[in-house]
Amino acid sequence: MSTSFAKKTPFITRPMIVLFLALGTFPLWGTSVGLYDYLGVEIVIWIIYALGFNLLLGYTGLPSFGHGAFFGVGAYSYGLFQLNVFESVWLAVAAGVVGGAVVAGLVACFISHRRGIYYALMTIAFGQVCWFVSMKWHTVTGGEDGLLNVHRGTLNLLVTDASLKDNADLFYFAFAVLVAVVLILWRLVHSPYGKALQAIRMNQMRAGFVGYNVWLIKWSVFTLSGAIAGLAGGLFAIAQESAYPDVMSLHASGFVVMMTLIGGGFVSFWGPVIGAIVFFVARDFLGSITETWLLWYGLMFMGVIIFKPEGIAGAFQDFVAKRRARVEN
Repeated sequence: MSTSFAKKTPFITRPMIVLFLALGTFPLWGTSVGLYDYLGVEIVIWIIYALGFNLLLGYTGLPSFGHGAFFGVGAYSYGLFQLNVFESVWLAVAAGVVGGAVVAGLVACFISHRRGIYYALMTIAFGQVCWFVSMKWHTVTGGEDGLLNVHRGTLNLLVTDASLKDNADLFYFAFAVLVAVVLILWRLVHSPYGKALQAIRMNQMRAGFVGYNVWLIKWSVFTLSGAIAGLAGGLFAIAQESAYPDVMSLHASGFVVMMTLIGGGFVSFWGPVIGAIVFFVARDFLGSITETWLLWYGLMFMGVIIFKPEGIAGAFQDFVAKRRARVEN
C-alpha cells in the first residue's frame, strides 16, 4: 500500500515550487512593492499554524475553536525554556513543540470521544482555561503583561552561528521550518493515515465499522496539530521577543479558523496558505484605509462562506474545471 501511495503522490509539486519561490525570495522583492520583512515572518509563521490546524478542520472535519491555546503554550514554552533553562534556539523551539503536543494530547483525552457541536464547545472551554491560566499565573507567565525579555538568540548551524536579530535572517529560518512542515504534511495527508483522517471526516461511524480506531486517530491528529501550533508559537515568541495571553484568546483562535475557511482548507491542502496570505494582505491594505479593517474582512469572510463555502481554492478549482471542459468541447 505504501508503494502505491508513493507512486501516486509526487514528493515535490508545482504549487510547492511556486510557494517556495514566491515566499523564499520575499526579502528580495518585498520592500520594492511597499512591504516589509517582518510581514514575511508573520505570514510564514501563520501558514505553519494554519497548515497544522487544517489537519483537524479540513482533513478530519474536527472543529477546534480554542486552538490558540496551543499556539500560546508553544510561545510560553519557548520563552520559559530560554529564560530559565538554557539559551538555545533549537532546544527552545523543541520545547515549544513538546509543550503544544503535551497540552493538546491532554485536551484530546477528554474530547476525542465527542463529535459535532459538543466537540467544538469543549475545545472552546479548554482554550479559555489555558487563557485564564496564562492571565492569572503571574509568577510563571507574567500575567496580563506577558513574558518579556525573550531574546531572539543565535542559531547554531554547526559550521557557523547565525543571529536572528535581523528580520530577514529570522524570515529565512522560519521559511526553512515552513519548507520542512509542508513536505512532511504533504506526505502525511497522502498516506494511509491521511486517508483515515478523511474517512473520519466523511463518516465517523462507518470509519469505525471498517476497522479504524476512531478515538486513537482523533487523539493523534489533535496532538499532532497542537504540536505544529506549538512550533508556530515558538517562532512567534522569537519574532515578538515575548509571549503574551492575547494569542490564546477566543478571538485570536478565530483568526486561524477564518484563514482556513476563506482559503478553502476543506477542498485543498493549499487553502490555509492562501487564507493566511489573504488575511495579512487584507490587514495591511485595509488597515491603511480604515481602523475598522477587521469589520470589512469579516464581511468578506461572510460573503465567501455564503456564496462559495469551498473558499478561494474551491473557486479556483471550479474555474480550472470549467476552462478545461470548454477546451475539451
